[in-house]
Amino acid sequence: MSTLAASGSVIQSVDWIAIAPPTITAVVALVVLVADLFLSDRRKPLLGRLTIGGLLLAGLSLLPLTDGDRTTFCLTTSPRDCSYVADHFTLVIQLLVIGGALLTALLSMHTMDELPAGEYWFLLLSAVAGAALLPASRDLATLVVALEVATLPTFALVGIRRGDRLSSEAALKFFLSSVAATAVTLLGVSFVYAATGTLHLTAIAHALPGVDPQLTTLAKAGAALTLVGFAFKLAAAPFHFWVPDTYVGAPLPIAAYLSVVGKAVGFSGLILVTVVAFKPYDAIWGPAAAALAALTMTVGNVAALRQRPDAPHSAVRLLAWSSIGQAGYLLVPIAASAYSTTDHIGTTVAYALMYAAVNLGAFAVAALVSRTYKANRLTDYRGLYTTRPLAALSLAFFLLCLAGLPPGIIGLFAKVAVFSSAVDAGLGWLAVLMAVNVVIALVYYLRWTALLFVRPEGESAPATRTPAPLTAAIAMAAALAVALSGAPQLVLRFAAASLL
Repeated sequence: MSTLAASGSVIQSVDWIAIAPPTITAVVALVVLVADLFLSDRRKPLLGRLTIGGLLLAGLSLLPLTDGDRTTFCLTTSPRDCSYVADHFTLVIQLLVIGGALLTALLSMHTMDELPAGEYWFLLLSAVAGAALLPASRDLATLVVALEVATLPTFALVGIRRGDRLSSEAALKFFLSSVAATAVTLLGVSFVYAATGTLHLTAIAHALPGVDPQLTTLAKAGAALTLVGFAFKLAAAPFHFWVPDTYVGAPLPIAAYLSVVGKAVGFSGLILVTVVAFKPYDAIWGPAAAALAALTMTVGNVAALRQRPDAPHSAVRLLAWSSIGQAGYLLVPIAASAYSTTDHIGTTVAYALMYAAVNLGAFAVAALVSRTYKANRLTDYRGLYTTRPLAALSLAFFLLCLAGLPPGIIGLFAKVAVFSSAVDAGLGWLAVLMAVNVVIALVYYLRWTALLFVRPEGESAPATRTPAPLTAAIAMAAALAVALSGAPQLVLRFAAASLL
């Protein structure tokens, strides 16, 4: 399970159960890639079913990990310093990643006529493998590798629609900004390694207080620069500028994937490097995280409020800016952990679970509407209740959850938990700013919700038949959101739990 030392040699015994979730996903990706070479065009839909089956198998592989912490790839000289740790934090984030990828796969099934199936499913599974590896990574080298494995396939997924100008521009913008963020992060990692002599997160935390005074500035600069890559993935301002155009240019299922799984990658990596590795430097990253939270939620919500309902792709742009605002809320408990003796990462994870379910549901309904209205304007949702009542009711519930209004009780409890974490940490100014941003967000969420039930102008476009996988995705997201709203105390349990 961990590392064994033999006389004269070092033998690594791999805990295959611990590494099963990312390993299964990666193996299925290779199987899909090879199978694509031998399947005729008529049988390409089998690749999607194989992908869904592989994700279900990866999800089932999480069950044996509920027994307790498992570690592997540990140092023989220091068995506590491991590169892979399957603890409760890892388990919850991997569940979020695999669940989000499964809903993304269901959303994608009806679009395969327009996309190269083999490349699409292979790239999606490869990205999921990296995203599932990242929360278990406990050294900076593995963290950066997992971050890049999770990110690189998404560049191709964003631009996978051949001949589409918006798709190509979105992929290029995403790629260039991501490369810059990665370069800065690698520079930070090299600084930290030069100052501490180690890459393992727990070893860094122990080494930082005793760093040579001549290297203290180097270590602090390295800690600050290391955060950039994860802040980029989280779409925290000012690293957010790629999001709106990328979401508009990407296929809608990939935009949904980036909004949920991409954020899971960002905030889980940010938690690991701040709360675990750089805990002794909380006086540095704490104020930085608080400032990022304040700026991110404000930029996202104000920009979402300014979206013109009749502009092309305004619905997707609103969801993009809304996701940036939600990223600001995710950062609040992380910042609060720097000012408190207890960490608040459970609150961030609880909020992320709520956000994942309802945001994927909102994107699923947007994908449904886009089958009739390609421009996907907010005005295209006017009177949706008259043509698709269940879809309209589902979207209204998702938006109310994001707004934190009844009957979306889970959204309300999640926001209260985040607000409480800021108050408990003495960040009263951040709590007040969050309250102001919640009010701003109410305006555009309620405006969109009201449109769903307004009488349409003129004749509505005839509703097209809804593909079964898309119906299943909307139903699963709605069922999960309703179940969470029926048991909002789960948020409080997560908020009080110690996941790391």
